[in-house]
Amino acid sequence: MAFKKWIIGYSVWVILTDTLVSADRTTNKIYIYDAISSTIVDSFAAPSTLTYWITIDASWNLISNSGTTGKIYIHSWITSTITTSFAAPNTNPKWLAVDNSWNLISSDNWAQKIYIHSWISATISNSFASPWVAPYWIAVDSSNNLISWDFTADKIYVHSWITTTISSSFASPSFPWIPTGLAVDNSWNLISWDTSTNKIYFHSWISSTITSSFTWPSTYPSWVATYLA
Repeated sequence: MAFKKWIIGYSVWVILTDTLVSADRTTNKIYIYDAISSTIVDSFAAPSTLTYWITIDASWNLISNSGTTGKIYIHSWITSTITTSFAAPNTNPKWLAVDNSWNLISSDNWAQKIYIHSWISATISNSFASPWVAPYWIAVDSSNNLISWDFTADKIYVHSWITTTISSSFASPSFPWIPTGLAVDNSWNLISWDTSTNKIYFHSWISSTITSSFTWPSTYPSWVATYLA
């Protein structure tokens, strides 16, 4: 089992090759699974209530945020131990991702902004207005292009780099689609989570083509980002 890439985010990510980790806002726990399956092998308490947005940094530390405290937490490895925390850039922190330079990306749907942090810190190096009503569900692909979902148009957007410019878009895999996450796997294929069907979809590359899917074991299949070691 090799460390290669994580699929990470709102509630679900991959830490080892084909191993899922999720955060459940109802139980306030973070779960580690046996590969990509419904079998839970370990769990620990989340640092706060409404902790269901997660990602990971270059040192393999879990990053989570809380809708209750408005803070972003840096964990020690994949554990409940918090090494540091800082206030989110605005009052309603939402989705997290990490770009290919290991800078944290966060979004705030009240401010309708996407923030690029300087490394994993409270310092904001850049920000821009979301091209849609609420900046929900973000990921980053192999070319460092931001991927986002627009719930009003029911579309997935591929941005030009990490900017407001949209280079392409395609329809969601189901309608009405109620996603709780986007991710990119070890082969740079998009993975999406849909609450309306309670399924995880595996796309062919970054496209609308679905190669496979499976039913998620909980009510909230969730949000993601990427890491390549």
